[in-house]
Amino acid sequence: MNVVDGLKEIRSRLVENGASDKTITLVDGVLKRASLPGAAGASANSMLQLTRMLLRTPVAADDAEVYDDLIQIEAGLENRAAEIRQQRAEEEARPMPKSKKFYKEQKSKSH
Repeated sequence: MNVVDGLKEIRSRLVENGASDKTITLVDGVLKRASLPGAAGASANSMLQLTRMLLRTPVAADDAEVYDDLIQIEAGLENRAAEIRQQRAEEEARPMPKSKKFYKEQKSKSH
C-alpha cells in the first residue's frame, strides 16, 4: 500500500470520527513528509501498520487526546482485519467437492 494513500484514508477516518485538530495536524505533517519526492517509493503493509507508526510519534505519546483518536482508528482496523481472517478461515474450512475423476475411480475400483 502506498503510504500517502494510507495516510489520506486515515485522515478521512479521523475527520469522520471527529478527531481533535492536533491529531489531524499530526497526520497532515506526516502526509506532507511522505509526499516529498524522496519518499515517493515509501510503502506500508497496511493502514494498521501506519496507524501504529502514528501512535509511536512523540505527539501521540505526549497528548492523550491524540493517542485516543489514533487508538480508535486502530481498533476499527483490527476489528476489520479479524473479520477478514474469520471469513478466510471459514472459506478454507468449507469442504471442497470431489472431481468427476475421483468418482470414476471409485466406481472402477468397486467393479
